[in-house]
Amino acid sequence: MNLKSDRMFPRFAAYGFLKNLRFFDPFIILIFREAGLSFLQIGLLYSIRDVATNILEIPTGVFADAFGRRKAMVMAFASYLISFVIFYLFASFSLYALAMILFAFGEAFRSGTHKALILEHLKITGREGLKVAYYGRTRSFSQLGSATNALIAASLVFYTGSYRIMFLASMIPYTLDLFNLLSYPKALDGDLERVPFNEIWNQTKKTLRDFGGIFANRPALRGLLNSSVNGGSFKATKDYLQPILEGFALSFVFFPLFMGGNQGGLSDVQRGAVLIGIVYFVIYLFTSYASRSAAKFSQRFTSLGRAINTTFLLGAGLLFLAGFATWANMIFLSILAFLAFYALRSLRRPMDVAYISDQIDSRIMASGLSVEAQFTTILTAIFAPLLGLLADNFGVGIALTALGAGVLGLHLFVRVDETK
Repeated sequence: MNLKSDRMFPRFAAYGFLKNLRFFDPFIILIFREAGLSFLQIGLLYSIRDVATNILEIPTGVFADAFGRRKAMVMAFASYLISFVIFYLFASFSLYALAMILFAFGEAFRSGTHKALILEHLKITGREGLKVAYYGRTRSFSQLGSATNALIAASLVFYTGSYRIMFLASMIPYTLDLFNLLSYPKALDGDLERVPFNEIWNQTKKTLRDFGGIFANRPALRGLLNSSVNGGSFKATKDYLQPILEGFALSFVFFPLFMGGNQGGLSDVQRGAVLIGIVYFVIYLFTSYASRSAAKFSQRFTSLGRAINTTFLLGAGLLFLAGFATWANMIFLSILAFLAFYALRSLRRPMDVAYISDQIDSRIMASGLSVEAQFTTILTAIFAPLLGLLADNFGVGIALTALGAGVLGLHLFVRVDETK
C-alpha cells in the first residue's frame, strides 16, 4: 500500500503516536496502590470513568456527526489536560474520581470520532477497500507510541523516584496532539448540515433516528457486542500486569545483581520501573507489528467474521492462562500470556472497525463506533470492580482466571456471522 502521496497519513500517525504517550499508563495501578487504594477502590475508579464515558458516548457521538468531528476531538483533549492537572496535584479517592470524570469527557468525545475521520478520508480518496490495512498502519504508530511511552515513563520514574510526575509530563505530547488535530481539513467532518441554533434539536433527532437503526441491524449489533466483550475484558485486566511485574522484579534473585542490587542504591520503585519499562516496550513493539499485520492475518481466514470469532476465543483463553499461571506462581508464563493478549487485541482491533463500518451508514459512523465504545465501557464498568473484589479476597491470579472463563462462556451470545 503506497502512502507517500497521502498527506493525511502522517497526521493520523502522529495523532496515534502522541495520543499514546500517557506516561502514567504503565504504572497506573501502582500509582493508585501507592496512594493507599484497595483493588476494589481501583476497580470503582475504573467504573466511575467508564460509567461517565458511557453516559456521554451517545450525545458526544451525535455532536461529532452533526456539528463537527474535529471540534469533538479538540474538546476531548482539553478535558484530558484538565484531568492530568488534578491527578498530579492531588492524591485521594474523591479527587481521583473527579479526575476520572473529566478523563471520561475526553474518552467520550474521542472514542469512535477519530476512526470516523479516518474512514471519511478513505471515502473521499476512494480507498474504502483498504480499511483494515490503512487503519492497521495508523494503529501501528499508536502502538509504537506506547512502546516509546514505556521507555520514557520508566526513565522518569527511575530518575525522579516519583510516579505522579508522569501526569505533568503527559501534558506535553497531548498539547502537541491538540495542535495536530487543529490542522485537519474541514472536509473530514463529513456531510454536515448547517442549521440555525433554534433547529439544533431537529438536527439531533435526525441523527438519533439514523443511530437507532443500528439496533435493528443484527450483523452490526453482533459485531458491536463481540468487539465490546473483547475490549471490556482487555481494559479491565490489562493493568494487572503491573503488580505482577513489580512482584517479579522484587522477588527475582538475579535481578538485583544485573541492576546493581540494593547495594548499588536502587530502590524498589526503581527496580520495578526498569522491569516494567522493558516489558511494556517489548509488548508494544509486538502490538505495533500486530496492527501492521492485521490485513494479512484476516486474509488467512475464509471471512472477516471467522477471524473475529477465532481471535475472540483466543483472547479469552490467553486471559484464563495468564490468571492460572499467576495463581500457580508461574510468573514468566503469565507475562508471556499477557504479551500475547496485548498483541492479539491490537491485531483484531482493525478487523473490528472494518467489520462494524461495513454494517453502518457512513453518515452516522462516529455514532455507530461510539455505541461500540459505549458497550465496551458498560462491560468494563462491570468487570473492573468485580475483578478488584476477587483480587482483594482471593488474589490476582484467581480473579483473572475467573474472568477469562466468564468471557469464554459469552462467546455463544456474541458470535458474528462467518459468511463471506
